[in-house]
This record gives sequence, structure tokens and C-alpha cells, in this order.
Amino acid sequence: MSTRYEVPLPQVELSGFDITLSEEEQGVQQTMHRFARDVMRPLGQEIDRLPAEQAYLPGSPFWEYHAEMQKLGFGPEAMEGLEPAAAARLEGIVIEELGWGDAGLTVSTGAGGLPMTMARASGQQELIDLCEGKLGCWCATQPDRGSDGLILYPEERHPGSKGNKGNLHATFTPDEIIINGQTSAWVSNGAVAQVALVDIVADYGDGFYDEHGNTFGTNIIVPLDIKGVSRGKPLEKLGKRALPQGEVYFDNVRVPKRFAIATRDDYELKHAYAWAHAGTAMSHISAGLARAAFELALAYVHERKQGGTLLANHQLTQYRLGGLGIKVESIRAMARHVALYTKCSPRPHPYFTASGKTFCTNELMDVVNESLQLFGGAGLTREYPIEKMMRDARAMQIEDGENNILQMHYGHLLSRLHQQEGWGRA
Repeated sequence: MSTRYEVPLPQVELSGFDITLSEEEQGVQQTMHRFARDVMRPLGQEIDRLPAEQAYLPGSPFWEYHAEMQKLGFGPEAMEGLEPAAAARLEGIVIEELGWGDAGLTVSTGAGGLPMTMARASGQQELIDLCEGKLGCWCATQPDRGSDGLILYPEERHPGSKGNKGNLHATFTPDEIIINGQTSAWVSNGAVAQVALVDIVADYGDGFYDEHGNTFGTNIIVPLDIKGVSRGKPLEKLGKRALPQGEVYFDNVRVPKRFAIATRDDYELKHAYAWAHAGTAMSHISAGLARAAFELALAYVHERKQGGTLLANHQLTQYRLGGLGIKVESIRAMARHVALYTKCSPRPHPYFTASGKTFCTNELMDVVNESLQLFGGAGLTREYPIEKMMRDARAMQIEDGENNILQMHYGHLLSRLHQQEGWGRA
């Protein structure tokens, strides 16, 4: 009689090798996962197949999703009152599950709540009321000002050059702010949003530049149903087709000065702070989408036979699954680490947040690519959602800052820390 004991399998949670989730966190995770599985993924796939001119019309699956999302009650106010570390952790759990369901709809949710988040941070009840119950967008990129807007330090520009003003700008008068120009076509929710956080350069009476060639800036909450605002058509895109993106045009749009939540003296700090916090979402979405692709591949290799047995029984397949599993856990670990630092540090920095976005979205692309490869030719068809996930993952290496630019910014930050703070010296 054998007394040998078999080694038990390790404990895993819904998201992977987690062992510290509280009962409350598990409950939130399970609620969000059911929503992602039963509501988000089916609606996201439906939107993906529609032409852009139909996908976001009133009564479409896009608006059905947002109506259902509102019922969950996980808006910008859901994290209020939590300690920073707890908020970072819960935010990661929620966004990862949403990213598992559909990456495009998750970005639409995040961008949609950004004006409200900034309005609540300002403490101005008028702005909070203005954003209440409305889908938002973040007007930051322009046709002639893309990654330029992410530059925080003058030495990152070409020597002797000025900051890029772009065509979209604000002019401050004694009582009003006048906005002129257009955004790029890549503003998330831009084609359908009802309120905007407009993040642009500004003239406060003595031009757009300081003595060092840096632009002055402003953040303004702008309702998009006022005179002078118009829209472009939603983009037809390769990936993230569930996310409506399009231009917003401003023709002598006038709003009260009190609608500005960041102006000449505090814009740089508030801009960097907002970017640092908003950027963590992309890493969490990557964790969810990577997990979704991996789970599809894991299930498929346990169904598909090749060479007389299931694909899963081949050592090469097991080796490939191991590589995918390592990357999925690494993406989640990096996402949570960056989010925790950003929420808890007394001086968070968007360039460190950018390092997380770069790592997570690059590793995500590897995970989805290899997961599709395990499907073989079947992965290229619309029969399986892995094809859509590949297109969605590809978009994430460009949006919210192109990855090579972001990695360059992170390298610049490390160099400044070494030169100015002595960090990294023996």
C-alpha cells in the first residue's frame, strides 16, 4: 500500500495567482466579471461588426452598454473614502475585469468619467452638476499636436525650439474663455460625448509662451451642446471599434472663466498629476485583455486534436502555455505596482506611469499574438473572439501615448533622477 501523497494544485483566484483578496474584493471581482462576460463581451462583439456610422446611434449596443454600466454604480465616486492603497487595489480589480470583457468599452467608460473626476477634484458643485449623468471625453490631442503634448521638460525638445502650440487653443478674457480649433480624430468618445475636459494651450494676455519657450496651458470643463461646437464622423478603425473616436470642433466657443479647473499657475502640476493617475488604467486593461486571450487559447488547446492527441498534451504546447502564463502574471504585477505607487506616492510622476503602460501593452501584444498562433488558421476567423482581441491589443500600443515615445520619456526621467537627485550612484 503506497503512502505517497500527491502534491496538491496551488490556490488560484479568478484572475490568477492571487491569495490576498478580501471577501469584499472577491465579491466585487465576481460581480464585474459576470458583467464583463454577460454584457460587455457580447455587446462589444456586436459593435465591432457594425459600420461606425451605425455603431453609436441612439439605441445602439454602445448606449445599451453605458446604460447597464451606470446601474453597477462603479463611477468616479465609488473609490471615495478609501485609503489610497485600497483604492489602487480595488481600481485594478475592477478595470482588469472590464478589460477582460472589452478593451474598447473600458476605455470609453474611463474617458467618459474623466470630466466628472476632474470636476469632483475641483470641488465646484456647478461643474459637478454640469457633468452629472453625461458621457465625457478628454480633448487633448490635435492633428498638429500629438505626443508633443506629453513633453514636461524643455530639454526634451529639439534645441532652440518652442513648445508646440497646436491649432486648438484658449484665450482668456476678463470674464470668459474663448476656444478655437479642432481636436484630432482620436479623441475617445469625441464623436458622441456630451461634456469634455479640454486640455489645451492658453493665452492669458501676453501670448502662449513663457521666456523658455514653454506653452501656457489650461484644463476646462466644456459642455458640448453649446454654440460653436460641432463633431466629425466616428472613425472606421482596425481595432477597438467599440470605442467611438472622432474630432471635436470649436468655433469661438465661449464659457465662463470659472469653468477652468487648471490655469496658468497650476496647470503643469495638475496636468502631470491627472495624466499620472489616468494612465494607470491602460496597464489594468492590458492585464484583463491578456488574461482573456490566454484563457481562450488555454481552452482551445484542450479541445483541438493534432498529431493523435489534444494540443494541450504536446510538450511544446505546454512550454508555450507556460510562457503565456508568465507574461499574464507579469502584466498584472506591473499594473498593480505602478497603480500603487501612483496612488500612494507623495509625488507621483506620469513618466513612471508611462513605463507601466509601455511594458504592459507591449507584453499584451506578445500574449495575444501567441494566443492567436495556438489557434492556427482558426484564430484568423471571426468564429473566435481572439481575432478581435488581436486588433484591440494592437491599438493599445499607440493610444494614450505611443510606446516608443513613452519609453523615451521614462529614460529621460531616470537620467534626471541620476543627475539631479544622485539616484543610482554608488
